[in-house]
Amino acid sequence: MASVVESVDVNVPVSTAYNQWTQFEDFPRFMEGVKLVKQLDATHLHWLAEIAGTEQEWDAEISEQHPDERVAWRSISGPKNAGVVTFHRMDDSTTRVTLQMDVEPEGFVENVGTALGFLDRQVKGDLQRFKEFIEGRGSETGAWRGEVEIPSR
Repeated sequence: MASVVESVDVNVPVSTAYNQWTQFEDFPRFMEGVKLVKQLDATHLHWLAEIAGTEQEWDAEISEQHPDERVAWRSISGPKNAGVVTFHRMDDSTTRVTLQMDVEPEGFVENVGTALGFLDRQVKGDLQRFKEFIEGRGSETGAWRGEVEIPSR
């Protein structure tokens, strides 16, 4: 299992950063390699992405979601991955977004890429693009403020 933790400070209030992150179908606008995220219901997402040169699909379940604090998920099919993104209010107009992710590389190419730090660089780049996206807009494209708490399996 490979793990990565990266943070970025965005110049928007915590509610704006959180609200934008809950717009999962917008992820392809700032996440490299992500071609599609379809929200199936309040807690389930279908992903299509290019990983190490191959197209992969999987379903994920949001296991925890607390407005302006955190969103946690785990894959329930396809490539194994899980993680949490947290939102920390630095001041009225600055939020630290921290993404912690665990992935199970599949195959030689993914294992070599992980060993060479490609995952770390991709996550860092995705967070930077999120920063540019939300700061450039100045407001979120939508919001979902519901609570989710699914017991661990």
